[in-house]
Amino acid sequence: MQKNLVIVESPAKAKTIEKILGKDFKVMSSYGHIRDLKQKDGVDIHHNYAPQYIVPEDKKKIVAALKAEARKVEMVWLASDEDREGEAISWHLAEVLELTPEKTKRIVFHEITKNAILRAIETPRDIDLHLVDAQQARRVLDRIVGFELSPILWKKVKPALSAGRVQSVAVRLIVEREREISHFLSEASFRIVADFLLPDGTTLLKTELNKRLKTKEDAYDFLDSCKDAAFKIDETVTKPVKKSPPAPFTTSTLQQEAARKLGYSVSQTMAVAQRLYESGRITYMRTDSVNLSDLALGSAKETILNVYGEPYYKFRKYSTKTKGAQEAHEAIRPTYIADEEISGTIQEKKLYDLIRKRTLASQMAEAEMERTTISISISQQTEKFVATGEVIVFDGFLQLYTESSDDENEKEQDNRLLPPVRPDEPLTLKEMVATERFTQRPPRYTEASLVRRLEELGVGRPSTYAPTIQTIQNREYVLKGDKEGVERHYRILVLNRLKITEKEKKEIAGADRNKLIPTDIGIVVNDFLMEYFPHVLDYNFTASVEKEFDIIAEGEMNWTDVIDRFYTVFHPIVEKTSAIKTEHKIGERELGVDPKTGRSVFVKIGRFSPVVQLGVINPDDKNASKPQFAPLLKEQSIETITLEEALRLFDLPRTVGTYEEKTIEAATGRFGPFIRHDGKYISIPKQMEPLTISLEEAIELIIAKRRKEAERSLKKFGEAPEVELLNGRFGPYITCQGKNYKIPSTVKDPKALTLEEVMQIIASAGEKAQTKKRTSQKK
Repeated sequence: MQKNLVIVESPAKAKTIEKILGKDFKVMSSYGHIRDLKQKDGVDIHHNYAPQYIVPEDKKKIVAALKAEARKVEMVWLASDEDREGEAISWHLAEVLELTPEKTKRIVFHEITKNAILRAIETPRDIDLHLVDAQQARRVLDRIVGFELSPILWKKVKPALSAGRVQSVAVRLIVEREREISHFLSEASFRIVADFLLPDGTTLLKTELNKRLKTKEDAYDFLDSCKDAAFKIDETVTKPVKKSPPAPFTTSTLQQEAARKLGYSVSQTMAVAQRLYESGRITYMRTDSVNLSDLALGSAKETILNVYGEPYYKFRKYSTKTKGAQEAHEAIRPTYIADEEISGTIQEKKLYDLIRKRTLASQMAEAEMERTTISISISQQTEKFVATGEVIVFDGFLQLYTESSDDENEKEQDNRLLPPVRPDEPLTLKEMVATERFTQRPPRYTEASLVRRLEELGVGRPSTYAPTIQTIQNREYVLKGDKEGVERHYRILVLNRLKITEKEKKEIAGADRNKLIPTDIGIVVNDFLMEYFPHVLDYNFTASVEKEFDIIAEGEMNWTDVIDRFYTVFHPIVEKTSAIKTEHKIGERELGVDPKTGRSVFVKIGRFSPVVQLGVINPDDKNASKPQFAPLLKEQSIETITLEEALRLFDLPRTVGTYEEKTIEAATGRFGPFIRHDGKYISIPKQMEPLTISLEEAIELIIAKRRKEAERSLKKFGEAPEVELLNGRFGPYITCQGKNYKIPSTVKDPKALTLEEVMQIIASAGEKAQTKKRTSQKK
């Protein structure tokens, strides 16, 4: 029998550690937290904000198993993660399992390797109650904010809404950015480029004017003045430039770079990193430190010298600028940096490769470049044309790694090699082009750029970025989606052979892919909270609370004092706001009057989605018409919809025409626009609208739907209409009375199955299910 019990959070981590520790240690998993605040009255406000914990129903079996095992062993090792959340898990385990200090040890490690685990066993410590207090403070404060604000949102905006401290700040950022975009006015200017020939008559030098011209007239006049102008080399300046590698990954920089380079969402990155950590491939993935251990620095040096040679190595010790970061922790790095490849899924391999390259690059030499600027003078003009080029003299870390950027407005470096030129050398103009360009609106946030902004503001910590972004999408305050651009015309003037020609071209401007966009619900909730609870959504307040959590973690502040200071200000505002009576629901907007009926038209948040309301309820007039409601189309918003657009929605449902002597209707519902024909519903694709879809388009959709359904059905049985063979996403299967059954892989041609054979497969599946159930009950 084992003498030691090690408890970790996840079964994957348990499996890896058990292999390392051997037969004297049993490793079990708590599957995360085993205790949480009660759903109701989880915080005792009247007794110093005491948390009221409960073991959830789904954790009772796990707790019973851990308790039974803990009684059998001589020593219990609590090995949850080394952050505040992990410390709290260890504390809850000690409390619930009733572990005595004599037979309990707390161990921490930030990589799952043999050396790290054995070193942790040799150097145990007590549970750090300051870290536990910091976690409790965050949990209690978030519960108070959520439980006091949510009922007000139900009453004032819409049922089933909720609000959170950090989540609401994230939504505010996205809403404010959307408003910046909608209010942005683009300004036009003309960018002028020119191609010159050197005296040899063949070598081309591409240049750009060192200023933009405001109007088409200015651009035309400038091109006209260049018809007879003389051009010559004014000067050539060459400067050496050095580029240093970025620091090793923290949680936020890994999330940003994985989004840019691999296209991973923030939550996807954290899930993959968690698997890499638990399988012993990388160090702990929730960190704000860029520090590397001496062992890691030594391994990186050895690998760089072996693979790239002495000139490519440069020792660096990074320091963490983030406040509250702990230098004792490490950056995210491979546990064995010499391992170029690992086994695992494609996602795991790609993320590991990214982490390894970034870690090695941090210990490599700077890249050395030569940046050359050639300026060209124009006779009788002060403006100059400029050509820039950059040549890599020594690639350094760039041979292994280049950092990406999500700044859409960032100007790309010109890496062209410029031809050799001499001062005062005359040039011949080949062609000059003036192109109309426009100032760019602020970019919408991606998940990665939102993480960067939250980190800049000091809002949240490594453990909270991914859950925050996931939560605001789950609550449908924000969606990750696309925005169609608008067609824009721009003008081009070309000077060629002393003649100026003009042409007009089209482009799509403002299109976005996979960006965070606020929903109408998100905008309304944000505006309500900003009006009545600006303190909670204040960036400085949220950041200062995070700093106070850091101070609590260091043992320099009492956590209940932090909660009390907040609650004494917050709760009176909650009571005052709850008592305010408003004529309309929050977010409701009057658009005007319907000229046909004379009834008022409103737009507001409905039970399921934003709606337009025609007319109001008149309690004094029983014969008055009831209000009519129409849902907004997907691309419409309660902020921007006009009276005309709103009234058109009451044309739905509309009769499109008839097909096969049955009416086709177009309408919109909870899940978007659709057409209805012969009792069947067919979704209208986003490039069509229910208000304008033609009969021909509707018939095409009906036929396409029938074709798809026909391809889905492999075989029907006349004598048993409830049984059918269907073609599904994962291959053919049987459906019978609302239940689905897998076809065995031994069946080569499902279409050849008889009814009798199909019924045998169904019966066999039922027997297997019963056997599995009995085995599960015995366990």
